[in-house]
Amino acid sequence: QVWQIRLDMHLLNHDGNITDAASIAGIVALCHFRRPDVSVQGEEVTVYTPEERDPVPLSIHHMPICVSFAFFHQGTYLLVDPTEREERVMDGLLVIAMNKHHEICTIQSSGVVMLLQDQILRCSKITAVKVTEITELIQKALENDQKARKEGGKFGFAESIPNQRITAFKMESAAVDTKDVEQQAGEVIAKADPPSEVFASPVLHTPGTAQIGEGVESSWGDLEDSEKEEAAEEEGESEAAAFECEKVETEDTSTLRETKSDEPIVLSDSEEEEVVILEPQELPKKTR
Repeated sequence: QVWQIRLDMHLLNHDGNITDAASIAGIVALCHFRRPDVSVQGEEVTVYTPEERDPVPLSIHHMPICVSFAFFHQGTYLLVDPTEREERVMDGLLVIAMNKHHEICTIQSSGVVMLLQDQILRCSKITAVKVTEITELIQKALENDQKARKEGGKFGFAESIPNQRITAFKMESAAVDTKDVEQQAGEVIAKADPPSEVFASPVLHTPGTAQIGEGVESSWGDLEDSEKEEAAEEEGESEAAAFECEKVETEDTSTLRETKSDEPIVLSDSEEEEVVILEPQELPKKTR
């Protein structure tokens, strides 16, 4: 059996170089985390509550810290920890993750700039200095937090932020008079302007859409180009089908119907024309 630990990060504000901020927040959270103590006797595993035994920290051997470098004018200018506006105009980005022992954990390059060996070595030297400074700050913050917890003082994320920042928009509570609410509401309605003209029926601006009451005319009913082409094709097909039906009806009314040889045949092109009755012996040999 093993512990499964998942680290979720929620960005409260992003002003550039989110990779470095996320790496620092993630490694500090893992160093600050405490898991319940466990004892194993044979196949029996016992997980102790914080009241029974103090939780224990994770076994973290080193702290990989990311440092980002932004390049401008095809690598001519180098900038550490770029802001959000600087990231918009940079040509390339190089991220180096390193621990305080100067061991490179990962290198990631992105953008359209081609970096030379001397540029990467220069960035790695700068990273070594920055990682050492950040690691000392992290260890100092963890020691202060542990000391405050032992002394029973204030600790945690909320206590680390000044009160004026959290309560910047704080307002004093004010009593609300709830007497004669219906009377006050009636007075407000009486002083208000009468409602505007209300349409009894929806206004059809375009086929398939409707608008009730006031408002700006909607463009939802406008067909897209593809929909217009499909509608034109369907209209053309319907017209062609109607023409074929009309043609068939015309041919049916202008042709003769085949009947038995002993029955007279009535030829008629329309209801207003003269009706001609042919006897069987007067029929032509081929009748259409």
